[in-house]
Amino acid sequence: MNAGPRTRTRDIARAAVRTELAQVAYELIRRDGFDRVTVTDLAAAAGVSRSTFLRYFGTKEDAVLGAVEAHGEQLADALRARPADEDDWTALRRSLDVVIGSYHQDPAEALATTRLIMSTPALCSRQREKQHSWRPLLVRALADRADPPHAVTVALSVKAAAALECLNIALDHWLVSEGESDLVGLLDEAFAALTLP
Repeated sequence: MNAGPRTRTRDIARAAVRTELAQVAYELIRRDGFDRVTVTDLAAAAGVSRSTFLRYFGTKEDAVLGAVEAHGEQLADALRARPADEDDWTALRRSLDVVIGSYHQDPAEALATTRLIMSTPALCSRQREKQHSWRPLLVRALADRADPPHAVTVALSVKAAAALECLNIALDHWLVSEGESDLVGLLDEAFAALTLP
C-alpha cells in the first residue's frame, strides 16, 4: 500500500489545523494583549488541549508569527526565479515583493499585525530571529543564481542581511505613517540608499 497520498492528506490537515490555531491565537492576543494571554488561554480558545497546542507551536510568539516562517523559503524561491541577467541587489529587491504583497491585500489588517508585532518586544524579537533564519536561504539562492553557481561568500551574506534590514526599515517607516506611505516606495528608497553592485 502506498503511504504517499495518506501522508499528503495528513500534512494538509495538519497545516489547516496549524493555520486555524494561529488565527485564534492572533485574534485573542490582538484583543486582550500579548502579556495577558497564556498558552492555556490560547488552547482553550481554540478548543484543544494545551499539549495539542504546543505540538503545533512551542510558544505564543510562534503562534502569532506562524505565517512568517514560510516567507524565508518563498523569498529564496522568488530570488532564484529572477532573471539571470539581473544583478543581485535588484533581484533581492524584487524578490521582497513576495513579502510585501500581503500588505497590499489587506492594508488595515497588515497595519494592525505590524503594530502588534512592533509594539510587543517578545514578538518583535522572535520575528527578528525568524528573519535571521531567512538569511542563509537568501545567500544560498544568490550563490545558485551565479553562472556557474558558486560558493557562499561574505559579500553575498552582507547583501542578504542588508536586504532584510531594508525591509525592516521600510516597515518601520510605513508603521509610523499609519500605513499612509507607499510601502513599495519606502522599500525602493531603502534599497536606493545602499547602491550595492
